[in-house]
Amino acid sequence: MTLAEILPTVNAVLNGTSAALLLAGFVAIRRGARDVHRALMLAACASSVLFLAGYFTRIALTGTHRFPGGGALRAAYLAVLGSHTLLAALAAPLILRTLFLAFRARFPDHRRIARAALPVWMYVSVTGVVVYVMLYHLAPAP
Repeated sequence: MTLAEILPTVNAVLNGTSAALLLAGFVAIRRGARDVHRALMLAACASSVLFLAGYFTRIALTGTHRFPGGGALRAAYLAVLGSHTLLAALAAPLILRTLFLAFRARFPDHRRIARAALPVWMYVSVTGVVVYVMLYHLAPAP
């Protein structure tokens, strides 16, 4: 197997890992475990950064992939991919801002933005896995 062939699966795993870490980080902060929350959120950020590196590497190696199917499955794929892409572009600056505010110990501002960033980041991570499954496992073979 080549790197280009394995990267989509690795990227899906990184997206799933990010989603799991985000959920665990949310639970940790609800329980008042700030140190655990911090570690989990930094790990989620690292997972997302690794995903982006893998995604851009795959694009550089193979280019973009068009969804080969048609009909309702294609429409669903495009809807998920469109919302995923739009919200990923929105999530990136929100995530960076919440990290900046946390590192500066500006927690009231951090919490305010994190309340918006978390569900967006979670959606992007989960739909990243959905896009992978749709494109590589549900799509008809070209």
